[in-house]
Amino acid sequence: MSVEEEVFRIQKKMLKISTSSDGTGQDQALDLLKALQTLNINLEILTKTRIGMTVNELRKSSKDDEVIALAKTLIKNWKRFLASPAPTTPNHSSSKEGSTNNSSASKSSSAAKSSSSSSSKDKSNSSGSSSSKDKEKKASSSSQSSFPSGGMTDAVRIKCREMLAAALKIGEVPEGCGEPEEMAAELEDAIYSEFKNTDMKYKNRIRSRVANLKDPKNPGLRGNFMCGAVTAKQLAKMTPEEMASDEMKKLREKFVKEAINDAQLATVQGTKTDLLKCAKCKKRNCTYNQLQTRSADEPMTTFVMCNECGNRWKFC
Repeated sequence: MSVEEEVFRIQKKMLKISTSSDGTGQDQALDLLKALQTLNINLEILTKTRIGMTVNELRKSSKDDEVIALAKTLIKNWKRFLASPAPTTPNHSSSKEGSTNNSSASKSSSAAKSSSSSSSKDKSNSSGSSSSKDKEKKASSSSQSSFPSGGMTDAVRIKCREMLAAALKIGEVPEGCGEPEEMAAELEDAIYSEFKNTDMKYKNRIRSRVANLKDPKNPGLRGNFMCGAVTAKQLAKMTPEEMASDEMKKLREKFVKEAINDAQLATVQGTKTDLLKCAKCKKRNCTYNQLQTRSADEPMTTFVMCNECGNRWKFC
């Protein structure tokens, strides 16, 4: 049996254990993780089988400390393997031969064209140096991304995953929660599966998730997502009202109640009276309404508007 087939076989057993509701099979899960540790798993097998995601799900569902520790060790080892650059073997012999040919050709051309002006040499040298600098810049920019792509080739999606991971790393990562890079990849994949492309709607959705996860006044959203209380699919489709902090939700509820009260006061024709004094203009020309805004056994709320200056207030 090949390594890939063995990984698929172990993966099926892990999925059954992680989806079981009674939490049994921890000894079997530990044996399966140890078996994975002995296999020679390369990048191609990780990409095809997605065994890393399965091990992470097993870690989240398990309550056994030994299973959790071994799963974390495997995931960290595979992440380092994914992030390490592929070894390159440049052909030294061909480069040496090419440099020898180039040097001999340059010598013969310089001997044949000894009457060329120094200005043309300066231009060629400057153009050669500028082209080499451009190549160095391109090489450095292409090697800046340290996010493990895991087979991902779309530069836009990789950049979005990096932004989400950076937002999840703000503050302390709760103990026992998933790695920020893995959680960011799950969230980005859920958003991409909805739009099927990386157009402006996709980018706006990513930006709104990043802004809310980075919000220092809304740590609950990041904590709930990292600990699994809010899934990636749920967070991908949340509205701004649903992602808002508890403080912001209470403030919005207060504004809605005040707007309803003002609308009720404006639509109901009040009773004029000179018994109420305006605290703003000190005059006694007011209009009041009494409405039942709470339960029936509690007193009614009196809404007052000054006919002179427009000041509004209420009391029970």
